[in-house]
Amino acid sequence: MNLDATPAARAEIALLDSRRLTGPNLLLDGSGAVLDVRLGTHPPAEFAGHWERSLARMLAALGWSHASRAWRGWPQGASLAFAAPLDALYTATEVNEWAFAAAREALEPDGTRAPAFDAEASRLRTAIETEANPALLALRDEARSHAVTFLSDDKRVSVGLGEGSRTWPVRRLPRTPARVQWGTVSDVPVALVTGTNGKTTTVRLLAAIARAAGRVAGVTSTDRVEVGSEVVAVGDYSGPNGARTVLRDRRVQLGVLEVARGGILRRGLPVSRAHAAVVTNVAEDHLGEYGIFDAEALADAKMVVAKAVPAEGRVVLNADDPRLRARGASLRTRALWCSLDATDSFVLAHRAAGGDAAWLEGGELWLARAGEVTRVLAVADVPIAFGGAARYNLSNALGAIGAAAALALPLAAVRDGLRAFAPSPMSNPGRANVWRLNGCTAIVDFAHNPHGLLALAETVAALPAKRRAIVLGQAGDRDDDSIRALARAAMEMRPDHVFLKDMPRFWRGRAAGEVPALLEREFHAAGLAAERVSRHADELPAVRAALAWARTGDVVLLATHAERAQVLALLDSLTARDWRPGESLPE
Repeated sequence: MNLDATPAARAEIALLDSRRLTGPNLLLDGSGAVLDVRLGTHPPAEFAGHWERSLARMLAALGWSHASRAWRGWPQGASLAFAAPLDALYTATEVNEWAFAAAREALEPDGTRAPAFDAEASRLRTAIETEANPALLALRDEARSHAVTFLSDDKRVSVGLGEGSRTWPVRRLPRTPARVQWGTVSDVPVALVTGTNGKTTTVRLLAAIARAAGRVAGVTSTDRVEVGSEVVAVGDYSGPNGARTVLRDRRVQLGVLEVARGGILRRGLPVSRAHAAVVTNVAEDHLGEYGIFDAEALADAKMVVAKAVPAEGRVVLNADDPRLRARGASLRTRALWCSLDATDSFVLAHRAAGGDAAWLEGGELWLARAGEVTRVLAVADVPIAFGGAARYNLSNALGAIGAAAALALPLAAVRDGLRAFAPSPMSNPGRANVWRLNGCTAIVDFAHNPHGLLALAETVAALPAKRRAIVLGQAGDRDDDSIRALARAAMEMRPDHVFLKDMPRFWRGRAAGEVPALLEREFHAAGLAAERVSRHADELPAVRAALAWARTGDVVLLATHAERAQVLALLDSLTARDWRPGESLPE
């Protein structure tokens, strides 16, 4: 459908994105189609009313009258969705686009007109018939009757999960689903992990606990896909594709899935049912995409994971995050609350009422589950906690403890897994990885937003050091306020020197040097003298300058993004050479 508008109309109402929703999502509990639209000065409720009336007319013509529909407004725009059959989602997006065009025409009659109703209805009926896959729906219904998970995409379809799964090409499905050997099909436990920061570390902690329990975990994250000790794929696999990859692997006995904001908003959850879900925290990051413009809306998006957890499961929430605390009160599923404050009245009341919780108290991590209170282990036994200095990693550890309890993993495995998980590139690449360089400590982290950097800066400030330095930069697609907030977060580590890096790969519309200049001005405004801030053309030169500056007793935080492989290779080279602070760096 050609939805281009006249220049005048484009200034007001415009279609920003039209996409399929394949799983539970922010607006619907299942599959459907969604639009993001810019409305300019038109009130979202007014446009949604026109959209709903146009959509209802078309749905009636297509025999989809009972399809649920939902919308949410946001600054100068709205997201509009309706439920649709799994085997008609491409056509459903076109239905939604026609309803958008008809609504726009009602409000802007001088703009582009929607295709004629009768002709469009006829075309869409044909499209539905062409896209239809009755065998797909029959297999899905049979899977439901056997209480096992059904997963599908454009290429493959599967029933069951992990070691209990069966998979077929989408156009070669069983003719008679009832004849599938359902006795051999089963699900494995699944945990979903989301949040602004800490989710990758939390899934890796859970994987370490599973490994200690003798279970083969299938793990997805923003870095890679792992099955047991094997790295299956490298890259960002925090969306549905990564989830399906591990959940169809017949070696997998436990699924641990990082579920990022983008995947939830773009496609929905990768599974409709999980034993546990973890939300680590919510802070401003990636705002302005898919109709999410503030932290409150972002919290709602993160909490979608709770839709997959049945009444007998657990949603593990950070009680120290006020947005999660507010939303957890209305959950249909029981929450397991985590807190770094043993005296928190909210968590104490939850425990007194028989609720589950995990918390920090007296230098130890504790768990209350089914009315039984258990000491898990001491903070000193959690390597990624840096003796308690890394409080954010203690929060991640509590989330992993809660999820492990919900997954019925043995307490001994929880202890062994947390003890074995080191802040190393092998265990947790890019998350507070430590290099000891003959008295100088270099810490590499992929922190990329103020919330994450603040937690890391507070940790570095708590570490003993003669001097502290940071290498810092930011991608150009953040607004000025967010970039300045990054500098303010870095000041919490009381840096003696700041090495600002430009990142040409991530300018994203900004000019060369623009982001470092913004950061530099903010550091100066915070009281850092000009001679204590230097600017560098790219990441690796900034890292080299910081290491050349360092001396014995110093701590250098290397916030690394653009040239991760080169930075890690340099540090490995320094370790292999037994490099000492003050010596020249290898070329």
